[in-house]
Amino acid sequence: MNKVILTGRLTADPVLRQTQSGVSSCRFNVAVDRRFADKNTGERQADFITCVAWRQTAEFVSRYFSKGKMIALEGSLRTGSYTDKNHSDVTHYTTEVYVDNVEFCGGKNDSSSNTQNTQNTQTAQSAAQPAGDDSGLSYGNLSEFDEILSDGDVPF
Repeated sequence: MNKVILTGRLTADPVLRQTQSGVSSCRFNVAVDRRFADKNTGERQADFITCVAWRQTAEFVSRYFSKGKMIALEGSLRTGSYTDKNHSDVTHYTTEVYVDNVEFCGGKNDSSSNTQNTQNTQTAQSAAQPAGDDSGLSYGNLSEFDEILSDGDVPF
């Protein structure tokens, strides 16, 4: 069985590309913290893992993820090799994760770009709240959701 599951942060913004036949692809690196800290320094080491997504998954990653965002992904490990162009006797080996599924992980405020957007949203919402309503709850934009009038048909 060849299955890889990773959780980490993107090291750079993913770039969407297309093959000559129009198939979308996206290559990105994920920094994944190692499980244990270094005994001498107390710091955690990280591995930087190259990932490749194709088709709709590639488009999803390029649209909704950016540098510093947490990502959870599932895929398979692929290895390859190629001969160096400058030195024909040198072979380079590659290891990549071919991504099947990706998910958001972490909170909305995990990256600095989202922090600014959240602060702007909270400021606008607090200005729109009536005086005396100090609940401080924010539900964001709910216009895309339908109102459910009854849950009598729910099977649980």
